[in-house]
Amino acid sequence: MTDAASPPEIGEVLHGFAEYLTLERSRSAATVQAYLGDVRGLLEFAAGRDLGVSEIDLDVIRAWLVARHSQGGSASSSAARRISALRTFFGWATAAGRLPLDPTLRLVSPKKGSHLPEVVSERDLDSITRRLAQRAAEPVEDPVQLALAARDLLIVELLWASGVRVAELAGLDIDDLDRAQRTMKVIGKGDKERTVPFGGPAERSLDLWLARRPRLVREKSGAALLIGVRGGRMGVRQIREVVNGVLGEQPDVAATGPHALRHSAATHLLDGGADLRTVQELLGHRSVSTTQIYTHVSVDRLGEAFRQAHPRA
Repeated sequence: MTDAASPPEIGEVLHGFAEYLTLERSRSAATVQAYLGDVRGLLEFAAGRDLGVSEIDLDVIRAWLVARHSQGGSASSSAARRISALRTFFGWATAAGRLPLDPTLRLVSPKKGSHLPEVVSERDLDSITRRLAQRAAEPVEDPVQLALAARDLLIVELLWASGVRVAELAGLDIDDLDRAQRTMKVIGKGDKERTVPFGGPAERSLDLWLARRPRLVREKSGAALLIGVRGGRMGVRQIREVVNGVLGEQPDVAATGPHALRHSAATHLLDGGADLRTVQELLGHRSVSTTQIYTHVSVDRLGEAFRQAHPRA
């Protein structure tokens, strides 16, 4: 490796780092892409100062982070991710003998702002699913609209019932669902597979959708569970648009996006008496500490109910 960080050198280093993330760390495609983007930004920043990879020190890293902050990348979560990417990269580069010393050892991560996830109440979700079921049962002449109504109902039912991530839902094939056991196999972060149960309402919605799905099927549909009006597999953005539209129709609901339904599923499970380890397994969290935020949500909901109902509150 030369001292001058030319574009070919950057490409070679990033290729090795990508292989490390994918093959040894089993990181998801989204994480690999994000980390590579962060590291590329730093390497190109250093190259603009005529510095090679081996010449990057803590001052250069801090200067790049400041530059990114001034360009609008100021969210603490984004800054924390960039630092995580750099730590992973320099740890790999040092272990691989590409660097004599890891410059990120003295780099401090910003504290993440703590906030509670948005949760949609059981009452609101009951109202939403009833409205969607009525829409799917309406006598409409257009069979495509009937199929889309059944599909949208299934999207909400599965997200609420299982708490799966939107990317996990988008990746489902029909054969991934065991209708007899009411379970589905999803591929989560790090390409880890887990089995998640779903209940009776989701099962009934699934039956309705599978009966109407052929009206949308095209050659490109394949085995995808959820397909769009043109027959292709629904992507994350399309599912998000459906959920945003559905939640936006419900009065006084501020939550948006599929992740709000994931939060809601976890919170409702804990409210119903599920233990934290079970919720961790269902959500596919690596650490139970990630799941513990939902206990705070439940405590907040308990306190609010107490304040509204107890005469001595």
